[in-house]
Amino acid sequence: MPPPPRSPRRRPTGPAPRPRPRPNPGPRTPVVIRPRWGLRVATALSMLVLGAGAIGHAALTSLDTGISRVDPFRDMKNRPEAGHGMNLLIVGTDGRDRIGREEKEKYRLGGAPCHCTDTIMLVHLSADHRRASVVSLPRDSYAEVPGHTDQNTGRHHKAHPVKLNAAYAEGGPALTVRTVEHMTKVKIDHYLEVDFTSFMRTVDAAGGVEICTARPMKDRYTGLDLPAGTHRLSGGEALQYVRSRHVDGAADLGRMRRQQQFVAALIEQATSSGVLLNPVRFGDVAGAVLGSVRADKGFGSDEMLALGRAMRGFSAASSEFTSVPIGALETVPGIGATVKWDTAKAERLFRTIREDKPLAPLGKGKKRARLVEVSPQRIRVQVYNGTGRAGLGRTADAALRATGFATTRSPLNAAGTGVEETHVTYDPRWDRSARALSTALHGCPVRAVPGQGPMLRVIAGADWPGVVPVRARDAYQGEFGAVTGDEVICPR
Repeated sequence: MPPPPRSPRRRPTGPAPRPRPRPNPGPRTPVVIRPRWGLRVATALSMLVLGAGAIGHAALTSLDTGISRVDPFRDMKNRPEAGHGMNLLIVGTDGRDRIGREEKEKYRLGGAPCHCTDTIMLVHLSADHRRASVVSLPRDSYAEVPGHTDQNTGRHHKAHPVKLNAAYAEGGPALTVRTVEHMTKVKIDHYLEVDFTSFMRTVDAAGGVEICTARPMKDRYTGLDLPAGTHRLSGGEALQYVRSRHVDGAADLGRMRRQQQFVAALIEQATSSGVLLNPVRFGDVAGAVLGSVRADKGFGSDEMLALGRAMRGFSAASSEFTSVPIGALETVPGIGATVKWDTAKAERLFRTIREDKPLAPLGKGKKRARLVEVSPQRIRVQVYNGTGRAGLGRTADAALRATGFATTRSPLNAAGTGVEETHVTYDPRWDRSARALSTALHGCPVRAVPGQGPMLRVIAGADWPGVVPVRARDAYQGEFGAVTGDEVICPR
């Protein structure tokens, strides 16, 4: 088993800047996925669809008139067969040209808009309206767009390879839908398009969203500066959080996980805070977002009302999140660095969507796990019995192993038997692993021992506290790596 990863050097952090309320680098990695931020799905899914059941038809009809309409399905032929449930394609466009200069400077939104999709998510609502499956599609995915007429130049193009986000730049919503359907073989029922402005205003109107971080997070490119702990983010801070990719070695893959966590947290906020049951509050939220949403003509008040009524029991636990399995990174002449999907795994993923089956493992029966930075499966542990109590070492070893830690299965006796306080000793190079192990032991003390090496030591004392479940965000969750929303929101 490889040793646990060493901790990167800490960077100084301070309190996150608080934006005024408004109405409306880690280790080097070759990953080149660039979804600049990924939360537009939360606007449409948790606020519009879920909230629809809380207000009347007349109110919804008035909100409906604020949505700009597009026709992404025009002239489409040879489409995939319809499956069970409903499939929505949610795309996020840049939209920074609609943000004022002060906000651009505050939230580091300089530069020109790219007129492309910086986020693409496929959302499947199950036929029984009890589950929403969210699949992130990396914007740098290698794709082949079908023949089309370029919306900018008027020239006709034959089918050719591009990055997935370029489909929007060349052919708008229609070409984006055609390309995604071609790649996934999933028929898209509705199309929703949102930008920066709607995201920020929606979060503010909802009263902010609570997220928790296992370690400090700082990104000089976006201005994000959060200490470890629990935070309620306003719209501007939330935008910094979901755009940041220079906070750890996972780069854009880590950012997609944080984006999914935020979607789950926003769903939790919408379903637990009374926003969806209060017509006035829901009207404020919906009004804040609809001014910058575009949707297909078929997604109107009747559809939102029917879905909202059917999904009244929806919660964060009803949502599940994953990303398309990645096979390889490849530089394509004329296109640049692209992400190629794992063909076999991606086919199984989208077949599961078409068959209306859950992506996250069923029947886990897990207790709610505390969030840590390093997965317990990657932490090697030697247990010592520091008391005269027979069998305590075996008990401690078994409990840690059952929680996922890589114990030696051969507990030893400590040099003395008078240890009162259970504690962890560790080499300072593996301090993140030590913090994860301490969390599993109810926050027991940790003591640095330079030169100890990658094996952590637990000295079980007379106060042996037992073990609580812990998990890392990158922990393996079934074939598709899917997690449910209640697993990634802050503990209650």
